[in-house]
Amino acid sequence: MKSLNGKELAGYIKERQRCLAGGLRARKKPAKLLIIRDSDNPVITKYVNLKCQYGEDIGVVVEDCFAEGEEKIKEAILRGNADDSISGIIVQLPLKNTDNTDEVVKLIAPEKDVDGLSGNGKYDSATATAINWLLAGYGVELEDKKIAIVGRGRLVGAPLIKMFTNSELNVEVFHRGSDFSELKNFDVIITATGNPHLITNEMVRSGAVVVDAGTASENGILVGDINDEIRERNDLAAITPKIGGVGPLTVSVLFENVLNAANSKK
Repeated sequence: MKSLNGKELAGYIKERQRCLAGGLRARKKPAKLLIIRDSDNPVITKYVNLKCQYGEDIGVVVEDCFAEGEEKIKEAILRGNADDSISGIIVQLPLKNTDNTDEVVKLIAPEKDVDGLSGNGKYDSATATAINWLLAGYGVELEDKKIAIVGRGRLVGAPLIKMFTNSELNVEVFHRGSDFSELKNFDVIITATGNPHLITNEMVRSGAVVVDAGTASENGILVGDINDEIRERNDLAAITPKIGGVGPLTVSVLFENVLNAANSKK
């Protein structure tokens, strides 16, 4: 069984990005990422810390901005938009103090929306792109395959559905109320719901490819959407590891966009 190890792929990408970041500094166009958040829950803190460390590793400055309340978040975005030293801006979701997430993320200037969340910018969703990179990097062919996407959230499911549909792939969407027992009829299962242990052993057919992009905190431990017993099988074609699957590549895509944004500045 093939392990879809995003951390391994990210290691190669990071070396190239380190060179790109150095070249931008030499040309007086240094890259900088602004992260705006309103929560310090374990999942969010983990991902912010990963991004800060990644930026340090490749030589990109990362500013972690804590903004409490919707108006403070909006003010931080507008300041970032106006600051020429900032190449990219992300709002770390979910936000706990607003019901207007769409309105908030759409304030990000299109050329600085490196996470691709607003739908107005030049970049696709970083996580959806990371899943594409992961599957391509390990030679997983999607044409003529039955693909199930579990979850249709704004961070992963919705942009991935759009991306795959535009590529004319055979996609079916599963969400709350779907018959999850039907997953056993699919060649590729990509899940991103944040519901721990949602996908169980009997839902996955022999020879399937499984990508778990779900994240949730369970008793302070980060967990995905699939049961651990699925990873113990040896009859699958490929599966993401419990740690180091989609997440590391999402960060790589994010910084690829930050570097491209910095390079595009006049």
